[in-house]
Amino acid sequence: MNKVISHLNPEKVWGYFEDICQVPRPSKHEEKIIAFMIDFAHKNGLKYKKDTAGNILIYKPASQGYENRKKVVLQSHLDMVCEKNNNTIHNFDSDPIIPRIEGGWVKASGTTLGADCGIGMAVQMAVLTDKNLKHGPIECLFTVDEETGLTGAKEISDDFISGEILINLDSEDEGELFIGCAGGVDTLASMNVASEAVPNGFSPLEINVAGLIGGHSGDDIDKGRGNAIKILVRFLWDAYHRFGIKLAYMGGGNLRNAIAREANATIMVLNGYKENLVAHFNVFKHEVKEEYEIKEPGLKLSLGTCDVPGYVLEEKFSERLLNSLYACPHGVQSMSFRMPGMVETSTNLASVKMDSKFVLITTSQRSDRESCKTNIASMVEAVFLMANAVVQQTDGYPGWSPNPDSEILKITSVAYKKLFKTEPVVRSIHAGLECGLFLEKYPHLDMISFGPTIKGAHSPDERLNIETVQKFWDLLVEVLFNIP
Repeated sequence: MNKVISHLNPEKVWGYFEDICQVPRPSKHEEKIIAFMIDFAHKNGLKYKKDTAGNILIYKPASQGYENRKKVVLQSHLDMVCEKNNNTIHNFDSDPIIPRIEGGWVKASGTTLGADCGIGMAVQMAVLTDKNLKHGPIECLFTVDEETGLTGAKEISDDFISGEILINLDSEDEGELFIGCAGGVDTLASMNVASEAVPNGFSPLEINVAGLIGGHSGDDIDKGRGNAIKILVRFLWDAYHRFGIKLAYMGGGNLRNAIAREANATIMVLNGYKENLVAHFNVFKHEVKEEYEIKEPGLKLSLGTCDVPGYVLEEKFSERLLNSLYACPHGVQSMSFRMPGMVETSTNLASVKMDSKFVLITTSQRSDRESCKTNIASMVEAVFLMANAVVQQTDGYPGWSPNPDSEILKITSVAYKKLFKTEPVVRSIHAGLECGLFLEKYPHLDMISFGPTIKGAHSPDERLNIETVQKFWDLLVEVLFNIP
């Protein structure tokens, strides 16, 4: 294997990250990365344990003279979001991620990079093997299935870790220290497909929405980015009422925690209305591209001919589906008054997946207030209940309430100012971290989260800023040295 990024500084961290990129690690299929971490522990003579969920804990004893320091848990997750562009050939179950350097960033070609949370893992591995660091006792916790269910954090036992301080390494904004996060819940709606024969006198057309930035449904929800499903449904709903189109298929989005970047539909239009529909689409295309010209310069909308589908959806079913998707809220619902500039509550219309029998609609809701989280989830549920869908909600996960008097916050803030001669930003994150779940099992934990700068997480545009990885490492080393 040709090394591409291992020469970057700090070399040990980048070397481990490049090794991690070679190991497939989709959510819920972490067998290979678990085996990789166990092998790493064996090779370096480190004690470890694995629980029934698949979480790994690797121990490193204190440096000489630091045995009485408080025990620190360094935590990241093993899995990665597996997103790729439609024209990219990649099997996330078997193919390695191939990193490349582009300017001051590391990214992959057409796929997610997996810096979320691979760079956190790499930093833990570097801490575990660096014999020159000065620190107290350390436990490195690697959890499974963070991205699609927070399964590892949910299933961890209340005696798996024993540290007093937990440093989460899953943040994506260098210079910002996170002391809280939103809780979340998923709302799923399913409908039985009702179809009928393709009528005579109609022509098939395919509509595609692509080129959107997408991104993390929590951290990027306030950036004004387009949702491909919402854009597609906006046109379909209007065309259904204006031209009486027959809907044969629609789908879009992929993961519950990613903003939908692509969506497409197959429709049938009465031959006599085809020219008018095409003209109307061109107007719609111009209007939408103008609306998103700042936030989504790569947006592409296309309408073209296609093969005749095997069936079309019944009129009443199409109406229920389009009405519910058009009415389904998406985006920021309220901003925080306690932490100005922060999103308090949001919802994401994540994906629509259809086959000949079922439609499954996946949405996710977030809030740092439990009552607001419940309210927006109920609102989404009500929309789909009106469409006679079967609606289910996941158990969800709790938020992590900020503690501005945290000891580890004060230590980290002082360390950051000493190293970089500037004050860090202290905030709560709208994305879901595992910290809230850890607090349920370990209410004594004092926690903080920080990391390097990652842009475009959960999308093929994911990129890791090279310069900030060095700062991430330097800050962690300084914090570990200053643990009381």
